[in-house]
Amino acid sequence: MPESRSHKRAKGPARRTEVPISRGRRLDAKRGKYAIEVERSGSQKRIVKAISRLKTQTSSKKILRVPQSDMKKTVSITKKSGVKLSVTNLSKTKRRTVK
Repeated sequence: MPESRSHKRAKGPARRTEVPISRGRRLDAKRGKYAIEVERSGSQKRIVKAISRLKTQTSSKKILRVPQSDMKKTVSITKKSGVKLSVTNLSKTKRRTVK
């Protein structure tokens, strides 16, 4: 299924998109030191999967973009998973860094 226009916009001007990672998975975008994953559904299961895809990136700064209404839920899930990453809204105006 092709990506929506808003999904492409949320990824930003990435150098590489749909980057292959282990176990047949794909990372949404990679730009220099940044690994970017966009999760628009708000489902807890999908957020956990997106976090696990970002977890594979060892030398990257990790960014998980979600709708603003799902940011609190995503931050709490990220804290439980123990991954250091930034959670931003889709328009990149708000950011929460989880350590």
